[in-house]
Amino acid sequence: MYVITVKNLTISYNKKPAIKGVNLNIEPGSVIGIIGPNGAGKSTLLKGMLGLLPFDTGDIKIFGENIDRSRKRISYIPQREQFDWDFPINVEDVVMMGRYAHLPIVGFPKAGDKEIVRQVLEKVEMDKYAKRQIRQLSGGQQQRVFLARALAQESDIYFLDEPFVGVDAKTERAIFKLMKELKGIGKTLLVVHHDLSMVKNYFDKLIMINQTLIAYGDSEKVFTPELVNKTYGGRLTMLQKTEELVSG
Repeated sequence: MYVITVKNLTISYNKKPAIKGVNLNIEPGSVIGIIGPNGAGKSTLLKGMLGLLPFDTGDIKIFGENIDRSRKRISYIPQREQFDWDFPINVEDVVMMGRYAHLPIVGFPKAGDKEIVRQVLEKVEMDKYAKRQIRQLSGGQQQRVFLARALAQESDIYFLDEPFVGVDAKTERAIFKLMKELKGIGKTLLVVHHDLSMVKNYFDKLIMINQTLIAYGDSEKVFTPELVNKTYGGRLTMLQKTEELVSG
């Protein structure tokens, strides 16, 4: 069974298509990179699969059901600039948000929820910052907190939009380690990414998009000079370097 099925997905902004006629069948237990040039529709595709944007055409199924019936099984980490970093909330409370889907409509976190928050903060090495205000953290620390929030949700699918942007080397290693661990226990991850030099290291599979779907498949098979050229066209300034990477 596919964990995500996308059929004929078209999404427009101001009547101009951002992605057109995308069809995908996503298998479970993979780390999947979404790559393409700026303006190619990478984040639009991710938000479309999450049901956060209206469709012109298309149908999305998560575990064979409509998105609203599957939200408890999904975690989403948007780009960092989409957060209000001035909101007065501490690290522990941010991560506890990941437990809300497991709480009754009227209820408070229990000891088990608090223990999960403690464990995931420890996993991302942010436990000693539990009472720190989120705005007082560095960019890399903030990203690790939101990774912890996603882990606290105990989801089956993780959507990450540019998680490596603006983070330090320690956070990058932490994100990569978590992706491998989650894959190892059968989770599925979809990751919008822009650094082509790390594609083969990070991802089992690739979605290559430039408004339309260019390719989807195993990284070793689709990350070729021909498909990279087709995806990026004249906007790929590092084409020579990329050709060396995909060839060797």
